[in-house]
Amino acid sequence: MFITIEGPEGSGKTTAVDTAVKELEKMGYQIVRTREPGGTPIAEQIRNVILDKNNTAMDQRTEALLYAASRRQHLVEKVWPALKEGKIVICDRYLDSSLAYQGGARGLGIDNILSVNNFATEGTFPDLTLLFDLQPELGLARIAANSNREVNRLDLEKLDFHRKVRETFLELAKRYPERFVVIDASQNREEVAKKTLEVMLSRICK
Repeated sequence: MFITIEGPEGSGKTTAVDTAVKELEKMGYQIVRTREPGGTPIAEQIRNVILDKNNTAMDQRTEALLYAASRRQHLVEKVWPALKEGKIVICDRYLDSSLAYQGGARGLGIDNILSVNNFATEGTFPDLTLLFDLQPELGLARIAANSNREVNRLDLEKLDFHRKVRETFLELAKRYPERFVVIDASQNREEVAKKTLEVMLSRICK
């Protein structure tokens, strides 16, 4: 099973998924935890180029293509082999992030970005996508308060950009209701982690 985790910046998805994964592993499930962009050595090198705060001159289409290239390498080296072995792959961000950030917030068009990513992924969609929904103002405040968190080039975008990201994520949840589950990330950590585990188990045990 291929599970992806999505959400705006500062939505707390990493903490909730950490807790859920520990519980799933206790139950005997084989979990491969990974992230995008990155997850493999080549894909991580592409990540460094994309998120480098000094790369302010990066063209929007270049950014979109780099994400797709990193995604392709990640699938080939890590995701597809794990799925073939019958493992559960849980990935922090996947193609829906490209649709939200580059398609929606950058204004390149959801369908344009989907076309590029369909070529890169050969039409590989997740079985389940958890969307951690949060007002961008709260998410950015959380980032500012967390001195240990990596601050990348996208974190530095203006508030309107992050609002468009959230709007597009919610639009995608309506477009793909068969795989999207929206989680209210404004709740306390324990509630969010509990809901995350419940949703994952309900789909895994189907």
